[in-house]
Amino acid sequence: MDNRPIGVFDSGVGGLTVVKQVMKLLPHEKIIYFGDTARLPYGSKSKEAVTRFSKQIVRFLLTRDVKAVVAACNTVSSNSLDELRKDFDVPIFGVVMAGARDAVSSTKNNRVGIIGTSATVRSGAYERLILSLNPDISVYQKACPLFVPLVEEGFTDNEIVRLIVKEYMSGFLSTGIDSIVLGCTHYPLLKKCIGETAGSDILILDPAASAVSEVKEYLEKEGGLSGDTSFKEHVFYLSDITEKFDMLCKMALNKTFVPKAVDIEKY
Repeated sequence: MDNRPIGVFDSGVGGLTVVKQVMKLLPHEKIIYFGDTARLPYGSKSKEAVTRFSKQIVRFLLTRDVKAVVAACNTVSSNSLDELRKDFDVPIFGVVMAGARDAVSSTKNNRVGIIGTSATVRSGAYERLILSLNPDISVYQKACPLFVPLVEEGFTDNEIVRLIVKEYMSGFLSTGIDSIVLGCTHYPLLKKCIGETAGSDILILDPAASAVSEVKEYLEKEGGLSGDTSFKEHVFYLSDITEKFDMLCKMALNKTFVPKAVDIEKY
């Protein structure tokens, strides 16, 4: 047993969709969350910048004695995960492999769509992983860079969102895909609008549950699950505390938490 917390981080609040799954699948685990709200979005940044930011965050989380780290950010997972694992002696999990596996197991016609940030699409990580699992699948990718700032502003279900979703999906849906992977942890908060635009024949896949299942399996195998069944007070840190956090936290987790500010540049 290991009662130390699990660290989860994202460029902003999108990682709260992964936190929701940790709370559901690992209810006895304490969570230390970090959202890099001062430097988002990561999707428009270079691979070098994303990797540097991610290393600072992992260093910070290690000061909180975490037993594992979840990079709840597709941009980090697709660009920086290998380097993070090389540099830090702590188990680090991403979300891209989980999404690739979900896509391979769910598609019926071997035509899969990926939507994500520009950096995630540019990395080609989803396509490489999907084809490594099933080379017969055709992968179609679409960068949707406005989705992250929409979510961070609290715009998740209104006419502005619908118009932007329709603009991004125009042409993309004509590829014949039967499933779409939400290749950014912010995107599940737009799932309703994305699903309405895509139509009922296209499956919308959120990799968060599968990603957390991998963490759970690892902790079970290594004897690392928490043995403390009492309530854990999860702790949330942000690099910039904004007035929108309460609203977005309630939207993702159905409750609010009071975040603490961290000068992440110190790490």
